[in-house]
Amino acid sequence: SIMLVVYGGLTGLKETSVGNLFAGAILPGLLLSGLYLGYVAVRCGLNPKLGPPIPVEDRTATVGQKIAMTAKSFVPPFGLILTVMGTILAGVATPTEAAALGCLGAMVLALFNKKLNGEVLKLACEATLRTTAMIMLLFIGGKMFSVVFLSMGGGDVVADLLLGMDVNEYVVLAIMMAVVFIMGMFIDWAAILLVVVPIFTPIASDLGFNPLWFAMLVCVNLQTSFLTPPFGYALFYFKGVAPPEYSMGDIYRGIIPFVVIQLVGLAIMMFVPEIITWLPDVFFGR
Repeated sequence: SIMLVVYGGLTGLKETSVGNLFAGAILPGLLLSGLYLGYVAVRCGLNPKLGPPIPVEDRTATVGQKIAMTAKSFVPPFGLILTVMGTILAGVATPTEAAALGCLGAMVLALFNKKLNGEVLKLACEATLRTTAMIMLLFIGGKMFSVVFLSMGGGDVVADLLLGMDVNEYVVLAIMMAVVFIMGMFIDWAAILLVVVPIFTPIASDLGFNPLWFAMLVCVNLQTSFLTPPFGYALFYFKGVAPPEYSMGDIYRGIIPFVVIQLVGLAIMMFVPEIITWLPDVFFGR
């Protein structure tokens, strides 16, 4: 969700406020989750060895115990997420206020789980400081680049090049999405946003695209960059938890179907904009 917060702050448009972006991200998230689940179900159905059931001798918990364990592990964090997003979508709190509420809720949960202590707070503050400093440095560098690039007429050159093409506007959109996708293989998502948003947003507006729809396409595209080699963050997380016999090459090959799923989901959102725009219209009455 930090990507949506950064995007909303960059554009400053009412259509791409953080609340609108959060609402617009719900159905795309469910769509991608459904595509992932469908793929896993089909693969495991064709080859059960990929997802074997838990051995009978290990199934010691009763149904009631399973429900209790699920509720204990699922309800508190889901309630925290619902509270943070709900206050933003309802217009009760700004993103900053909702973030503070989320921090308070996380501390309460840690307290109930008897995991709240000075060391935990210290580590959390240090991690927050590092993340904030990284994003602020990216903001400074990206802003410097975009100001110089646009002031020297670079934005006009790109706009004239794309808008001057004798092609359908969706071909231009596909070109912009391809540029974002390729950049995502080598550059951090925050830096990409700082570079492409000031350049591509006016072009999308000139083409008559819904700003919220275009913003969500960019963010879903950048989400795919977490899976694309050579610098996909998720790939290194996978390597860290994978058994030692699996190499990075195995992970690179195994991630291909999921990258394809992301691109299929992106294509569906391109041709069915209501997946993105319907919920914001419902929440905010447009």
